[in-house]
Amino acid sequence: MHKALPVAATLAVCALAALPTQAATLTTKGRGWKLTTQLGVTSLSPGRQYTITFATSAMKTRYTPYLTAAVSQAKAAGLKLAIGGVEPVNPAKCGPVGHIQFTELYRPLGRAGYSQGMPCPNPSKGVGTGGIVAIDSEYWDGTWPIPAYKLRNTLVHEPLHALGLDHPNLDLNKDGKTADYECVAAPSGETPIMCSPNGGYRTAPGTGRLTGFDLDGLKALLANARAQGIK
Repeated sequence: MHKALPVAATLAVCALAALPTQAATLTTKGRGWKLTTQLGVTSLSPGRQYTITFATSAMKTRYTPYLTAAVSQAKAAGLKLAIGGVEPVNPAKCGPVGHIQFTELYRPLGRAGYSQGMPCPNPSKGVGTGGIVAIDSEYWDGTWPIPAYKLRNTLVHEPLHALGLDHPNLDLNKDGKTADYECVAAPSGETPIMCSPNGGYRTAPGTGRLTGFDLDGLKALLANARAQGIK
């Protein structure tokens, strides 16, 4: 499962600062997507290589099959994203520029079954520089049973947070609250994979793949950079 991103002890580096003033041409939300403006991320560089890395070789072997389809979709949308190798990961500190670092922690949000993804906060000009993904180790030791479709969607949801996408939940029923699962849906029924706490396709072969909503969010991040003249 996945939930809203607090400033957690596991990512102590992410103390919030004021959002830098951005050009009026930037678009930060749309139908089924929203950017992580509260952490200062409003764009991704079209020319920068973004690479998913892992804390151990065992994690690389475990997660690569779950990420491959979504990475291919992101690349087709114009983002230079690749699955890389193994490097040390400190969950309290952002890694090299452009790296989305995967690790596993026991209950990174302090709740059973919840994982966390977060971008490095307040990058220069709002251009995302990577982030940290901490997957709840309970998924793999049998203590937190999770349906296959939720697992696949969650493992893609979290690195999208690290790239700069937020939960696009809305107050659809006009009761004054933005609730869990309250997200727009496509005519075929799927909600954005970034919907909290569980979105995306629910049946194979769609699970673990980005929906059109999520792809629109990535394209907006790239378009914002171009609007600022960032290559």
